[in-house]
Amino acid sequence: MIGTLWRGLQTPQIRRNAVRISAVVGTILNLINQSPALFGDARISWPHVALNYVVPFLVASYSAAKNAPPPAP
Repeated sequence: MIGTLWRGLQTPQIRRNAVRISAVVGTILNLINQSPALFGDARISWPHVALNYVVPFLVASYSAAKNAPPPAP
């Protein structure tokens, strides 16, 4: 599993797509999860903000690497 993720992170196209996906998904998750802080008086939880971007990035990277054709010898 870690090897698959590492292979995906070394591929520029997979990294680029994962960044795009995590930007969209992370922003939506932050709007949902941090709405009391964004639109009210609550404080922003910065670790949760970071996780809302990191987790979709890792999931998208792993999924793409898992479904990518094996590297040529």
